[in-house]
Amino acid sequence: MIGRIGLQQQLAWARATAQALDAYQAAQSVRKLQLGTGTNPLDGWLNTDIVPAGSGVVFLDSTKRFPIEDSSFDYVFSEHHIEHLSYAEGLVTLRESFRVLRPGGRIRIATPSLETLIGLYTAPINELQQRYIRFITDTFLPDVQTYSPVFVLNNAFRNWGHQFLYDRATLQQTMEQVGFVEITSPAPGTSDDPNLRGIDSHGDFIGNEEMSRFETMVLEGRRP
Repeated sequence: MIGRIGLQQQLAWARATAQALDAYQAAQSVRKLQLGTGTNPLDGWLNTDIVPAGSGVVFLDSTKRFPIEDSSFDYVFSEHHIEHLSYAEGLVTLRESFRVLRPGGRIRIATPSLETLIGLYTAPINELQQRYIRFITDTFLPDVQTYSPVFVLNNAFRNWGHQFLYDRATLQQTMEQVGFVEITSPAPGTSDDPNLRGIDSHGDFIGNEEMSRFETMVLEGRRP
């Protein structure tokens, strides 16, 4: 999408980001960076996206070097964002997140779980899996006339601009490769860190909190 946006617009966004970053860092002692904000700007966070939507969100392309100094943030949060990047682009995002975090800083990644989606092929599927298949089909696949995991899985891979879906082991391995330690997997909406608790909003976006929690996995890690 960004390639179709004019150079002047990108330069204007970059200037606005620099100004917003200076103001944010001057005002906040605990600094928190959200990537891929979409329509969920969070109070007290520097909210960024590749195409800023609404006030309070500034431009940042997470597939390139962040315009942020080393070791200057305490938290990074990415919700249903990394799956929109190729694996190589996601690796850049994680490396840059690690770079800008202070020692002891933490990252929270929420993303669709490939294991959960593949699990729709278990036989027999349970009642929650059945409800998920019906929800996705009824809500997002109006031309589909049957409730089948085939369509739900293809929707997850091919729609929404998704590029790479992770299973838990692959995302954890990639985070560890970058340098993160103490990887944990809290349930959506939960965290042992109050700064990372209750900030997820994907359920609001799709209109069903239960289905959001079903499809989403969360990993948190710490920069040593």
